Amino acid sequence: MLPDLYKGTPDHVYVYGQTAIYVDFAKVLTNKLPLFIGAVVGLSFLLLLIAFRSLVIPLTAAVMNLLAAGASFGLIVAIFQWGWASEALGIGKGAPIEAWAPVMFFAILFGLSMDYQVFLVSRMHEEWVHSRDNRRAITVGQAETGGIITAAAFIMITVFFGFILDPNRGVKLFGAGLASAVFLDAFVLRTVLVPSLMHMFGKANWFFPKALDKITPRVSIDAEDAAEARGVNGGARPDEPDEVYTRV
Repeated sequence: MLPDLYKGTPDHVYVYGQTAIYVDFAKVLTNKLPLFIGAVVGLSFLLLLIAFRSLVIPLTAAVMNLLAAGASFGLIVAIFQWGWASEALGIGKGAPIEAWAPVMFFAILFGLSMDYQVFLVSRMHEEWVHSRDNRRAITVGQAETGGIITAAAFIMITVFFGFILDPNRGVKLFGAGLASAVFLDAFVLRTVLVPSLMHMFGKANWFFPKALDKITPRVSIDAEDAAEARGVNGGARPDEPDEVYTRV
């Protein structure tokens, strides 16, 4: 009806109400989402690059995090939008996904995934610094941290699944999406795919160009790694100046 009211006239017709608000909100988020995802992934890449002085490890982590987010988005679309098994969850028929969901999911999931990644790879990196054996570093790191990662993930999954009991559709969506994402990240990506890829890449995991090495701040996850890198335990390296290390 609206086009007939203002077509061919200088009038402007404005629509208000909850639906109009959601439409405008969705358009704004859609336009800003690539920038948001790029900023989160880029900053995470830089953090891991500085912490582990590697190019392959941050890139692998970024790809795995995007896979976990994509799989989670696909699951909630299948359930909440297409209506797969939605009746069993008490959701009703399929309906559009709330506009805030992708932003919230991606931010929270990326934070949790980064925690798991840092915890896993920091132990691998510590073993690599001491042994310079990639296979041993990955095996020891996964063996000593895998159980803790899966236990922590199980707790998070249980908490998020509790949200599904809430009658509100948005809360159900939030719980189902994050529970599935944490499950995929912890039990498939972080403890299976990441170690497998690191075994395939071999010593390339720890490659870091000399040009970047000179300009990248030296930040160590482990105090012993910092001491060894400075030569406290293994003898000073005369070709490198003293560096200031920060324990994170």
